[in-house]
Amino acid sequence: MIILNSKGRQPLHDKIYNQIKNKILSGELPPATKLLSIKNLAIELSVSRNTVEYAYQQLFAEGYIHSKPRSGYYVSLIDPEFLPSSHCQTGTSPGQILEEGKSYSFDFHPASISPESFPVNLWRKLYVDSLKENPKQLASYSNQQGDTALRYELQRYLARSRGVSCSLEQIVLCSGLQDSLSILAPILKENHSQFAIEDPGHFIPKSVFRNHSFSISPVPLNSDGLAIDSLYNTKSTVVYVTPSHQFPLGYIMPVANRLKLIDWAKNVGGVIIEDDYDSELRYYGKPIPALQGLHPEENIVYIGTFSKVLSPVLRVSYMVLPYQLLTIYNKLFGHYSTSVSLLDQRTLSKFMEQGYWERHLRKMRTVYKKKHDAIIQSIHQHFGSQANIIGQGAGLHVVLELVGNSLTEGELIHRAQEIEVRLHPLSSTYLHKSSKNPQIMLGFGSMSSNEIDRGIELLYQAWYP
Repeated sequence: MIILNSKGRQPLHDKIYNQIKNKILSGELPPATKLLSIKNLAIELSVSRNTVEYAYQQLFAEGYIHSKPRSGYYVSLIDPEFLPSSHCQTGTSPGQILEEGKSYSFDFHPASISPESFPVNLWRKLYVDSLKENPKQLASYSNQQGDTALRYELQRYLARSRGVSCSLEQIVLCSGLQDSLSILAPILKENHSQFAIEDPGHFIPKSVFRNHSFSISPVPLNSDGLAIDSLYNTKSTVVYVTPSHQFPLGYIMPVANRLKLIDWAKNVGGVIIEDDYDSELRYYGKPIPALQGLHPEENIVYIGTFSKVLSPVLRVSYMVLPYQLLTIYNKLFGHYSTSVSLLDQRTLSKFMEQGYWERHLRKMRTVYKKKHDAIIQSIHQHFGSQANIIGQGAGLHVVLELVGNSLTEGELIHRAQEIEVRLHPLSSTYLHKSSKNPQIMLGFGSMSSNEIDRGIELLYQAWYP
């Protein structure tokens, strides 16, 4: 018997294929067993004949079944000696499919963005324009640092809006933060081996630099961001910081501390990696200028991305390398090609050149400010004095610190799952033990104001019954 679960995202023909394959491998369908005809199985499962036929064709192509003229499909002979010992567990059972495809009514993931925010029609037009403009580009490889036109637009934008001072040759286009750091790590490995990071801090840099055999030193935070005095107590000569909007606690590093951090780099011969995390999404006051602009000639690597404001699917990020590291970059990566699609680069270049990027940025600030204000108001309304809000005023998430609650983070998340609310553990951002009071990250980017309020209300009811 084949049981089809309608839930989950897996296509029906894949579910049929997996179940028949598993029955063959487990011996439940022995060799020479005749399968139901396509028509009869389609009737039994209440699916189209094409769905069953597609599953049978895949099984036939892989040799699990064979056909006999005017007779039908039969299970092929597979020598048990060559079957894996765990063959009964191979494939995906209906229960597994349900778990993997689990959906939530309310998703507070801290990196989710508004699903309707991407300018689909405009992007399609600019993409087609890029195709028509120079069809010969489809037969060539692009510069390893990225398309010149896009780097030019980036240079202008960063100078105007972030105070970054750099030349065109210092900009390297990458496909997301992970890719940027994966390029940067071997460059730094030439002269450094100790890596410091904010604690709590972003989990991607920790993983990337650990995978490149760096020793990781967590540096605690205070209300001004990274504790510079504690940084001096480490043996690190590379530090990763998010000074404009610290991830995950949202602190802003004041200029005095930024200058102290630059002085630290001078004293130890170190490198500062400045991730301008969520810098564009500041809802009150003026944007905080980049640290790099204070001393452009120093060893400061500036990193940014289009993921939060435009789309994470595009996989476009960028680095501004100081000249000291640019030489090593050219030595190690001079024969590489950029990992970012040239067509996406050309489209994004047009998007910026024609003024759509900054228009889109202003629009998304307005959209996310409304959602930001909605979650702040909702927390005050439902939690009152039983919770503190950390990191408000920018970005796509806040941190909720519960007062007078003895539940662990795991218990809080489990109770949320029971009411179909998805939460992301703040503990994943810590290297050392986290705060005494339970803290939870609450992202608001992907939900409407009404969904935010209902989700917060449900969390309060679950945590303070």
